[in-house]
Amino acid sequence: MSASRVSFLTVLSLLAFAGNSVLCRIALKETAIDGASFTTIRLVSGALVLYVIAASAGRGKPGGGSWASAIALFVYAAAFSFAYVTLSTATGALILFGAVQATMITYGWMTGDRLESKQLVGLALALLGLVALLLPGLSAPPVLGSILMCSAGIAWGVYSLRGRGAGDPARVTSGNFIRAALLACILSAVLRDNVQLDLPGISYAIASGAIASGLGYAIWYSVLPLLKATSAASVQLSVPLIAAFGGMLVLGEPITVRFIVASVAILGGIAMVVLSKPQSRSS
Repeated sequence: MSASRVSFLTVLSLLAFAGNSVLCRIALKETAIDGASFTTIRLVSGALVLYVIAASAGRGKPGGGSWASAIALFVYAAAFSFAYVTLSTATGALILFGAVQATMITYGWMTGDRLESKQLVGLALALLGLVALLLPGLSAPPVLGSILMCSAGIAWGVYSLRGRGAGDPARVTSGNFIRAALLACILSAVLRDNVQLDLPGISYAIASGAIASGLGYAIWYSVLPLLKATSAASVQLSVPLIAAFGGMLVLGEPITVRFIVASVAILGGIAMVVLSKPQSRSS
């Protein structure tokens, strides 16, 4: 695959990741759909697209994955949807991304990666940025929404860690989405008295699942082996910023000084960690 094609597909996947935040926020703010229904439709449509991709790729019977990974995927998707009932697109994406990276960095440290002084400074800077974002004040995001999005980020971090070396990405992701979709159907059944549906909301949920999730993940996993680990981590730094721009453009959401300061601290701090090669404790 040529370098230009890799770059093009990488940009597409990043737009898809940011698009999930924009689509979810639009649906839950501008339409009647409820969080559980959005989650269910998103996961079901994503599962269908990924199943077709895995089957058409000639990889044998689609499937794979595990219930443990599916539970992590379901928790991410459900918490993500309910968080966006109250959070702005930009704030939700920033909290989500920070929580994902913090989870993976912490896991690396606990399993043998020794953080250098520059990385420790970066981690401290990112944590200070998160504290600054969440401190009470007129522009502070809602507490419940922030907790839910942190939970979504932790769950996605766990899902990503479990996916390392789990097998063929298309088959594994397809299997996990199918299982997570079943869990989402159970959630919708439990919350059936709160179900609200309309055509625009359903359309946004399908777009989030089939395009931003299904096709987005398929594209990302196709280029991931061609990217260096540091490159893959660093390009994802752009996702919250792309989501923020999408929120401004589509929903007219304002960007506060608090968000700008927190973004610089969180994204800059994480960049200091992921772009520096950690040392092994045994070294």
